[in-house]
Amino acid sequence: MDMSRRTVIAGAAAAGITAATVGTAHATTGGNKPVKSLFGTLADGTKVYSWALANGGTRMKVLSYGGIVQSLEVPDRRGRYANISLGFDNIEDYVAKSPYFGALIGRYGNRIGKGRFTLDGKSYQLSVNDGENSLHGGAKGFDKRVWDIEPFTKGSDVGLHLHYTSVDGEMGYPGTLKVKVTYTLTKHGDWRIDYAATTDKATVVNLTSHVYWNLAGEGSGTIENHELKIAASRYTPVDSGLIPTGELAPVAGTPFDFRRTKAIGEDIREAHQQLLYGKGIDHNWVLDKGISPRPEWCATLKDPSSGRTLRMATTEPGLQFYSGNFLDGTLVGSGGSVYRQGDALCLETQHFPDSPNKPSFPSTVLRPGQTYRSTTVHSFTC
Repeated sequence: MDMSRRTVIAGAAAAGITAATVGTAHATTGGNKPVKSLFGTLADGTKVYSWALANGGTRMKVLSYGGIVQSLEVPDRRGRYANISLGFDNIEDYVAKSPYFGALIGRYGNRIGKGRFTLDGKSYQLSVNDGENSLHGGAKGFDKRVWDIEPFTKGSDVGLHLHYTSVDGEMGYPGTLKVKVTYTLTKHGDWRIDYAATTDKATVVNLTSHVYWNLAGEGSGTIENHELKIAASRYTPVDSGLIPTGELAPVAGTPFDFRRTKAIGEDIREAHQQLLYGKGIDHNWVLDKGISPRPEWCATLKDPSSGRTLRMATTEPGLQFYSGNFLDGTLVGSGGSVYRQGDALCLETQHFPDSPNKPSFPSTVLRPGQTYRSTTVHSFTC
């Protein structure tokens, strides 16, 4: 595994994979132009819009607030559609209660220990919002910002270009970071995310998407019967604050071994110290493929009851698997059901948590003149 390269890929090197590489879902007819509608209004009067996209049998709605995937619908083996992502039906709940449902995450996905890091001899203190640590960019990360959105159609693909400029010092991060994220629905029904960012000062960047998946349908109950396979023979153990220790530990002989397909609930209640720290699974897998110039397969998730299957491919070296441990029955979702522990899971493609403080981890440093690029593809079958 290449542990030294940064995901800074020039232009076409970040180009995607063909649908055949990761599996395709549905019909191959092109979609129509995305449709914009008002979703709600923030307290300061800012309007939040919803964009509806459909292509290749996949349907999704995206909000300008947080770049949030508010719903994503695909059919089951009988052709019956269901929304397979958790979320809310109103902007007020997203602002007040959301545990990052469907959101774009930045500047730094996952945790940075004590909210501090040193770069080029200078120390930076970040917004602390997870105990003593900084999580997902701080108290007001990219998930809580309003993005500028441009719809597009390109050949048989449809999608959205999302733009946001994070000013120097925002949440403690150095440099003005200009971010462009592209959501594409392909003619095969794949959902592709292309991230790009530039900076005017050395900084750290780690962007990801935080969709909560339940392939049986949002609000349908536990995902412990979902079957998962991850192409990783190592993971990064954490301390009691869920910060990686720096070790790249083998998954063999642990509940974290998903090299063969197994039910998520098979080992999740084992008395393993790492599971006790996370109240379940909330860990980063070290993908065997390492950083790749093009997206390569990293994980497959399947719901046996519906037949829906999600295959993921990425350029990133890590995959954070979170088993919905902190859903506590206090949130009512878009379909009117209460979300309880284990009712969804997240599979976040990314660089490793706390990389700015772990020199042995792949670097997340971005410098002026470089372009951060990362791509993840979600393919749905039934």
